Amino acid sequence: MTTNPVSEKVEVIDLTPRIGSELRTDVDTLLSGSASEFIREVLDQRGVVLFRGLTIDDQQQVAIAKTLGTTVDGEGEDGIYKVSFDPEVNQRADYLKGSMFWHFDGSVQPYPNLAAILRAVRLADTGGQTEFCNTYAAYEDLPDADKELIADLRVVHSAERSQYYVRPEMSYAELEFWQKQPTKTCPMVWTHRSGRKSLLLGATADYVVGMSPEESRALLTRLRDWSTQPQYVYQHEWQVGDLLIWSNTGTMHRVLPYTADSGRLMHRTILAGEEALH
Repeated sequence: MTTNPVSEKVEVIDLTPRIGSELRTDVDTLLSGSASEFIREVLDQRGVVLFRGLTIDDQQQVAIAKTLGTTVDGEGEDGIYKVSFDPEVNQRADYLKGSMFWHFDGSVQPYPNLAAILRAVRLADTGGQTEFCNTYAAYEDLPDADKELIADLRVVHSAERSQYYVRPEMSYAELEFWQKQPTKTCPMVWTHRSGRKSLLLGATADYVVGMSPEESRALLTRLRDWSTQPQYVYQHEWQVGDLLIWSNTGTMHRVLPYTADSGRLMHRTILAGEEALH
């Protein structure tokens, strides 16, 4: 790790060479919004920012989120969504098990979420680490031949596809339910308004338009494996009170398995998307 003081209010510590930075500051600075522009710059470049040792409550978490962007209406109660595999805590616990596989959020939305803010409330004794990969860096390092191959390819994303990871033998009723959910055709390479490019992959990626099923699966799997090589990945070992923010438009993420009765509980706040994906 290298430590670089960037101002009197915020210190940046890079967690890996290609993704993830810890920002050290105080709660008052975060609540004031005085460092929000800088935090967003670091988030855009590093994909993940971490604040350790903060003692904050739900209201303060939402207040901090609002200094960074627009929070999503209807996200849990008062801006807090409880992430847990325990059905007594979250009625959609089975659906959340899809988060154990590489994905980005909002692939079928017109404006995918800008970012997510996650705070550790209770932890599992084993498992439950969260991994992130930098899809900007993964694209930048692709061989030119691959960049040319995928430049104009489009991929159909669906919630149905992601559910096969969780329940490979869905009942017909389950299949009917998921097939009624919207799908979306997205570019494989997202050219952002900044001009930078990132890969769009993950568990919702169903098939590549114009390719045979075999060719499509092979390409999507090869590129996922490329994007999740160790040099592009940051694995976060949670501590209670950690506040972590990830850029949903430039990363993929997954949680490592943990048991439903572990008590693991995370409080999440979502920042609404600002950039259309079409």
